[in-house]
Amino acid sequence: MAELLTTLRNLAKNNLQTLDDYFSLAKGQFQSADLSIFHQFAPPPAGGGHQFLRALWHEAEARGLRVENNSISRTTQACLFNSFNFDENRLRRLRRNAVIYVHRVDGPIDVYRGRNEGVDQRIWQMNQQFADKTIFQSRYSQEKHLDLGLEFRDPTVILNAVDPDIFHPQSRAPFSRERKIRLIAASWSDNPKKGATVYAWLDEHLDWERFDFTFVGRSPVQFKHIHQVAPVPSTQLANYLRQHDLYLTASQDDPCSNSLLEALNCGCPAIYLKSGGHPEIVKGAGLGFDSPEEIPGLLAQMAVNYEAYQSRIETLSLVEVTTLYLKTLEII
Repeated sequence: MAELLTTLRNLAKNNLQTLDDYFSLAKGQFQSADLSIFHQFAPPPAGGGHQFLRALWHEAEARGLRVENNSISRTTQACLFNSFNFDENRLRRLRRNAVIYVHRVDGPIDVYRGRNEGVDQRIWQMNQQFADKTIFQSRYSQEKHLDLGLEFRDPTVILNAVDPDIFHPQSRAPFSRERKIRLIAASWSDNPKKGATVYAWLDEHLDWERFDFTFVGRSPVQFKHIHQVAPVPSTQLANYLRQHDLYLTASQDDPCSNSLLEALNCGCPAIYLKSGGHPEIVKGAGLGFDSPEEIPGLLAQMAVNYEAYQSRIETLSLVEVTTLYLKTLEII
């Protein structure tokens, strides 16, 4: 009986979803939009993908474009669908041949998560089924997919950008060698590949007479010396970043770390694990490491030449990135 009830509930749920999709299809004949973003948004604070797509949406609207979410109207010119974080069946039912379909891809997800669950293969299949073009978030991401034998449709690389109204260097706390150097790291996810073992090593070995360290977000380990703060909204995170001197990221296989971009845009040079997209994001505005034992020496080096590293911070603005997206989407 319980199994029958479960089956009936699933059938009812699927039928309601189908009805909702067909209602959206009919409603789309009477409403107007230029750009559709297919993505299941989560309320903040949430991961970098949600934050970037919200910023892209707002910038597109600031240019006079009409943006819709998870629907395709009669005037929609292009649809941007994100990784696997969208309703595949809904897109299949609502799609129109006149629309340009662009797939935003990160990862590889299985590499990033450290376990093979077939997610990247599924994303590739969606790409082959729906996409006219593909946007990778870093060269690392595109090349790593090719290493896995996954070739995507008409690919281009566009790094992410952050909301400049939130993440900016104005009113930064001034750097001083007469006080402790303030380090900060942030992670919305508690995935062990986000660098917890490196931060735990620093918790044991860093010279706490010379450094303060704040970690904002979720961590699978508890720290003795590092000050840990629960996840906070973007505005609060930006304030934390502006009160610190250096950003540290030890995440592995991260294709395009939004938290790293946020820190750079708040004026923090970075020390980063030589992994994923970190080197192509930081460029000359920081130093990379392979093992945590290197970090104390890198901190000393950056303290001596802090102003030089800070002056080399160079990221794409949200305006520039939005323009690149809209060109790929063939809206401009």
